[in-house]
Amino acid sequence: MDLTIEGKAYINGRFENCCIGITNGRISAIKKVLKGDEHYNFHNKLIFPAGIDVHVHFRDPGLTHKEDFSSGTLAAAFGGVSCVFDMPNTIPQTTTVQNISEKIKIASKKTYVDFGVYAGITNNNINNINALAKKSSGFKIFMGDTTNSFQLNKAGLKDAFREICLTNKPVFIHAEDDSCINKHRINEKNIADHLRSRPNECEVNSINNILNAARDNKVKTHICHLSSCEGLQLLRDRKKNISVGVTPHHLLLTIENNPEPQTHYKVNPPIRTNFDREALFDGIKNSYIDVIESDHAPHTLDEKNVEFCKAPSGIPGVETMFPLFLHLAKQDSLSFQRLISLLCERPAEILNIPKGRIEVGRDADILVVDLKKTCKIKLDNLHSKCGWTPYEGWTAIFPTHLFVRGEKLIEDNELQVSQGFGRLIGA
Repeated sequence: MDLTIEGKAYINGRFENCCIGITNGRISAIKKVLKGDEHYNFHNKLIFPAGIDVHVHFRDPGLTHKEDFSSGTLAAAFGGVSCVFDMPNTIPQTTTVQNISEKIKIASKKTYVDFGVYAGITNNNINNINALAKKSSGFKIFMGDTTNSFQLNKAGLKDAFREICLTNKPVFIHAEDDSCINKHRINEKNIADHLRSRPNECEVNSINNILNAARDNKVKTHICHLSSCEGLQLLRDRKKNISVGVTPHHLLLTIENNPEPQTHYKVNPPIRTNFDREALFDGIKNSYIDVIESDHAPHTLDEKNVEFCKAPSGIPGVETMFPLFLHLAKQDSLSFQRLISLLCERPAEILNIPKGRIEVGRDADILVVDLKKTCKIKLDNLHSKCGWTPYEGWTAIFPTHLFVRGEKLIEDNELQVSQGFGRLIGA
């Protein structure tokens, strides 16, 4: 046995004192007493499965002044995330086997944590879905316009679902209806205008189109970044093959707070009302929502600090996601059981990867947390290239240690591995 980790670990739905044995990067035993070649005793600290972020935009290749696989996965690691899945709206877009292969090659040299990439589906590459599946962890479809995106029209959705179903890979969908967005488009001066331009109706219309297209098949369909109370209501009685994600910014921020500077909070789908936020938070507490996903979409301060209508949409969050919600769980705003399901267990199930739980046979991706170590989020301590965070000054709990495949990545806020440690997973 290469390594043993001792402490109060989350096993089968509850915390219990035990030892976790690790051999060749996998959990090989869980018992009261174990000894390996190397042994860590974390005493009264809590041991979690590490987080999985199913939705990041690391901008590599083509927009690496905002972020790249090195800085993005470094931020993920310090935030307790051992595995990330990158979206296809980069430059070039990962809509061909060649572009996906090139992105994987770049990521393999830069990443600190494990990673997967999604293939983007357009009206022009539906016939290539089987070939794309062999290289990707899943698929991404944009139903509405957003940063450097590509659209699949409503007519092509059923055709895409039919082909995706044959691959047994999940499809992740940005659910905003493009025709609805065009109908409501106005000259935007602030986040309230941005909400008027992309009202709840646009999300609802898109979700209805997705549900209709998915009615006759069993394709694993994930609705990304749900943002409206009406959308949640539509999805409460969904089929088992349809999962739902929500972001920290839609769970924590509202237009009523009137945050400044306004451009920093411009995102698609938009920040909505407190009524929507409360409905979504109720959704994560009561298991109507499957996943918390960061939708980490960094832009530089120079790009954000412009006239509102010219500012790009997107908010960073991969490093602050787990720490913010660890603090909320400590405050009993959310149970630890639900938090682990949302950030670890369900993401692993949706993507069919051997992570997300502390159990024999799984990757030894392990997070160690001292609940007494609360802190204020400070930009100077974060690792994204973009140079800002919407959560400056918010209370959080950052992990003290992170292990990925049994290797120690983070110890007391110090990095322990080199670039290129991360491995491709899910392809």
